[in-house]
Amino acid sequence: MPPAGTTIRIRVRMSARPIDEPHRTASQLELLFDLTFVVAVAAATAQLAHSIADGHGLAGLVPFLQVFFAIWWAWMNFTWFASSYDTDDVAYRLLTMVQMAGVLVLAAGVPAAFGHSDYAVVTLGYVIMRLGLVVQWLRAGLEDPERRRTALRYAAGISLMQVGWILRFLLVESGVLPSWSALPFFACLVVLELAVPRWAERTRTTNWHPHHIAERYGLFTIILLGEGVLAASRGVEGALEAGQIGSSFVVIAVSGLGLLFAHWWLYFLVQAGEGLSDRRHRSYLWGYGHYGIFAALAALGAGLEAAVEQSAHEAEASPMAIGYAVAIPVGLYLILLWAVHALVVTERVVHFGAVLGCVTVILLLPLAASQIGVAAVVAAIAVICALLVAVTIVTHAEGLSWPRTPKLRRAVK
Repeated sequence: MPPAGTTIRIRVRMSARPIDEPHRTASQLELLFDLTFVVAVAAATAQLAHSIADGHGLAGLVPFLQVFFAIWWAWMNFTWFASSYDTDDVAYRLLTMVQMAGVLVLAAGVPAAFGHSDYAVVTLGYVIMRLGLVVQWLRAGLEDPERRRTALRYAAGISLMQVGWILRFLLVESGVLPSWSALPFFACLVVLELAVPRWAERTRTTNWHPHHIAERYGLFTIILLGEGVLAASRGVEGALEAGQIGSSFVVIAVSGLGLLFAHWWLYFLVQAGEGLSDRRHRSYLWGYGHYGIFAALAALGAGLEAAVEQSAHEAEASPMAIGYAVAIPVGLYLILLWAVHALVVTERVVHFGAVLGCVTVILLLPLAASQIGVAAVVAAIAVICALLVAVTIVTHAEGLSWPRTPKLRRAVK
């Protein structure tokens, strides 16, 4: 290791970092790495927003979820590896830069994936990202003898999956496989991807740091909330250019900001670090469950952008469709957030009955969009989420606790 105070590390042996390392926080390199995902998520969100506004929201949902999986899984792999083996030396930084380049290449291919189902550039970017990660795992296997088998399993599993993704692209593009088989093939590869960490760590688990992981997930949540602000601002820009600023526009803009703020508040009501430390065996479900949370936040940004655009000029999509483009992501976010938090905490912060009631009302609101308007639907959704936050705060401030049924008690254990 270099002397204390030195920021230049030419070469540091890659060994497992302690799981109880004090004051472990995200590094500057990790924060820089996340910025490339801002670009990738923004590209996917913008394309989904256009699909919603044009009345093709369902058609745009499949490519959105596919592209978002590639983005999320690449971020996941880097984050958990860094939590175990971040040496921050020259080789580590350069290989991280390779992965960042892959993210940018993937982002460049998002419009083609949405518009023409052309995943060539997306696949190339994914391969570049994963190539850098494979080299990192090979280095870990070489320099950390105690966990060599685990590291080499990761390298082998990731490499094999890359062959699978390339093969899928070539077979579909060449016409060897019919176009309808592309989605089932994709789903199979996703299942295998998710199985790689579980298989690799059967020999010996990696030393990921629970508080560091919780912080990294929180930071990515903030990035996705920021994407919602960016998406809404794109809609505002379009409305300003059209010169059609009315009361509906103002209501949606203000409600959208309040909705995103309520989502932020609800997420950080629970500090997951201690829970992950006590329940490390729940980490897979906790980590994988965030795919739905993150995708819902990104989709919410697209829905808000479409709603703002609709307030400025007549959109191809119906008011009910745009209302559901906001309501469904909010409902999914609330349900999945409760489920993910329940995995790692012993005392629930938000009662499931309150969440279920809110989600039910939220999903019914768009049915009245044709009568009351999209702006009223978005405003009502924002009010409901704000009430959920307020009730939760008041309940805990007064020292009250939600009753725990035997069934839910068993589910949390």
